[in-house]
Amino acid sequence: MPTVETALGPVDTADLGFTLSHEHIISGDLAVRHNWPHVIDVEKEVADAQARLDEVYDLGVRTMVDLTTVDLGRDAAIIRRVAEGTKMQIIVATGVHRRPPRYFERRTPEPVVELFVMDIEQGIADSGVKAACIKLATEEEVDPLNELMLRAGALTHRTTGVPIMTHSNPFHGTGRDQQDVFEAEGVDLTRVVIGHSGDTDDLDYLMSVMDRGSTIGMDRYGTRIGADTETRTDVIAELCRRGYADRMVISHDAGSFSLNVPRHIRDTRFPEWNYLTIPTKVIPGLRDRGVPEEQIEQITTHNLRRIFEQQGAY
Repeated sequence: MPTVETALGPVDTADLGFTLSHEHIISGDLAVRHNWPHVIDVEKEVADAQARLDEVYDLGVRTMVDLTTVDLGRDAAIIRRVAEGTKMQIIVATGVHRRPPRYFERRTPEPVVELFVMDIEQGIADSGVKAACIKLATEEEVDPLNELMLRAGALTHRTTGVPIMTHSNPFHGTGRDQQDVFEAEGVDLTRVVIGHSGDTDDLDYLMSVMDRGSTIGMDRYGTRIGADTETRTDVIAELCRRGYADRMVISHDAGSFSLNVPRHIRDTRFPEWNYLTIPTKVIPGLRDRGVPEEQIEQITTHNLRRIFEQQGAY
């Protein structure tokens, strides 16, 4: 039986269950936290995250992919502590977001690949947690530094076999740009999730990404970036009708704690931006739109499991 690494070690992919594909638990600038540690009450936030994860677990979600990278404040030791006190399985990522550390500038891909591979094969620092996917991000364009990161991620994927999961901007078509770079590096695009695709309701764009083999992330429910909740759900339902239920995954891009978005702002301005919106609103909304249960299960459970089961270097 294939396995995938979580914050507490490997689990059978058959046990992943309903999986939120693109979330964050605790994030924020590590330099701020290390220099002014009082800005986060770690004990409080760990306990709060555990409670939030247990709440969504009780609604049927079994696994969460935490795509917090080093430049978003990834702290694998804290994630491990959260995992030790919750029923939720947490998958952790290596890679970078939109603003990679300056350490990566003016380098070839190889030293970056070495660090990413270390996270996957040896573990992240001294946390004992191994990364199980590679997060990469492109916003408005693939500039030289971004291309370096994409190429490094592609080489890491081919070295380790773990999947690539991205942040993209569909309004600038950067999901397709990412696919171009990955394809040039020999990546099998069926092992790539192009994230944040659901921000747009441009069906032609979305189908063009999926037609190249990739899965798309309908993964920003509640953010108010791009399409609203009803439109996002309409798009998923229509793509299901067109035969694409096997190439979508679903999530919120939410977090339990973030230094970047204070909780009072998130709770008042973005009341649906939390882990609960999909199980409580979106799944019923898909049913109301006539999406069959087997397609809902395909999106929530089987698609990402299939991607994690496509293992091995090549």
